[in-house]
Amino acid sequence: MKTGTQLQQDVMAELKREPSVHASQIGVEVKDGVVTLAGEVSSYLEKWGAERAVQRVVGVRALAIDMTVKLSQMGKRTDTDIAASARNVLSGTNSIPIDTVQVLVEDGWITLSGEVVWNYQRSDAADRVRLLPGVRGVSNQISIKPRASAIVVKSEIEDAIKRRATSDTKTIVVDVTGGDVTLTGTVRSWTERDLVVHSAWGSPGVRQVFDRMTII
Repeated sequence: MKTGTQLQQDVMAELKREPSVHASQIGVEVKDGVVTLAGEVSSYLEKWGAERAVQRVVGVRALAIDMTVKLSQMGKRTDTDIAASARNVLSGTNSIPIDTVQVLVEDGWITLSGEVVWNYQRSDAADRVRLLPGVRGVSNQISIKPRASAIVVKSEIEDAIKRRATSDTKTIVVDVTGGDVTLTGTVRSWTERDLVVHSAWGSPGVRQVFDRMTII
């Protein structure tokens, strides 16, 4: 197991390798495997990039974010402009049916709502508006249309985990109620945790995934 100092050094090194991040502007604290990021960043994309970079580091058990997005004067845009750009980018996306996603912008923060069939559509919508200039944050409230059989969903998820996992999957428990999936058990790294969660989201009709797994 890594010491706190080793984990801090690994996190700082990964932040430096992330092209969207100015690592010198981000403070890193580590305690008992919990990483806290603090400081000011120039865009929401940079903040998101820092979060993803930390999650790639083996040994990170949890992540706390204390960063703020401080836009430059040139980077600031009105909510009306941001909303129009968001609508345009979503309308031009083939993976998202037209008029299934609604956009609300308040003080640079985008809230997405609506209903789609697949989680990749939900994720794609957030990924596209996240790139827009002037955005301070994104709340993804798009819901997934429920699927009839929880048994089928459970079986599909378990099969997907077995196909993709690099270690024993017997430590992972999948429970499905309606369109809600709860994952419990243990995994060996954040990367493996992401793989399991991604496998759960990959089944049509999954509305929510509750990740209650523990990294050992």
